[in-house]
Amino acid sequence: MSVEAKICGLTTPEAIDAAARAGARWVGFVTYPSSPRHVASIELLAALGKRVPAGVGRVGLFVDPDDVLVDERLASGAIDLLQLQGAESPQRLAEIKARTGKPIMKVIKIAEAADIERGIAAFGGVADRLMFEAAGGTLPGGNARAFDWTLLSGRAVPLPWFLAGGLTADNVAEAVRVTGARAVDVSSGVESSRGVKSIALIDAFLERVKAL
Repeated sequence: MSVEAKICGLTTPEAIDAAARAGARWVGFVTYPSSPRHVASIELLAALGKRVPAGVGRVGLFVDPDDVLVDERLASGAIDLLQLQGAESPQRLAEIKARTGKPIMKVIKIAEAADIERGIAAFGGVADRLMFEAAGGTLPGGNARAFDWTLLSGRAVPLPWFLAGGLTADNVAEAVRVTGARAVDVSSGVESSRGVKSIALIDAFLERVKAL
């Protein structure tokens, strides 16, 4: 069974082209002003979304968004799946899903094994997908940090899920081996500097994933 890869935090046409060309199944756009990967302009978001080829899912990353922000971003036509990265409740997920009709992925922050169980119990009935990443850090997101992958080893998760946080071309094979992940997400692990994607690193990461 193949492993899907999502390249998150894309801000340029060149990075989108590289991700699609090298086999990314998903690309992500960040809607969070404090992030160096924030796509501030609706026009730019729309243009980037149009550039993504058919067959590649377009994910919008939100942090505790209000309805106005969600509606504004969805109006760009650039988002197929909403990734909720903040402290959203299961009720808030249900509200957003009902209002927008879009599938939702909820990010679960992992510091200990119990976080996995709590996340599945809280969101397993409302989210369409889950993402597991390291807790802590200064910004919502994995902050280039990996958690203890053995916490996921052999664990049954009732929804499709992504492994995120601290992944690079050098460790993604080991991460998948330990966790059994069928989907992985990377952002800072394919950057030459903070917020700046490297075409070479995107290529290297996706080559490793394809080889799994």
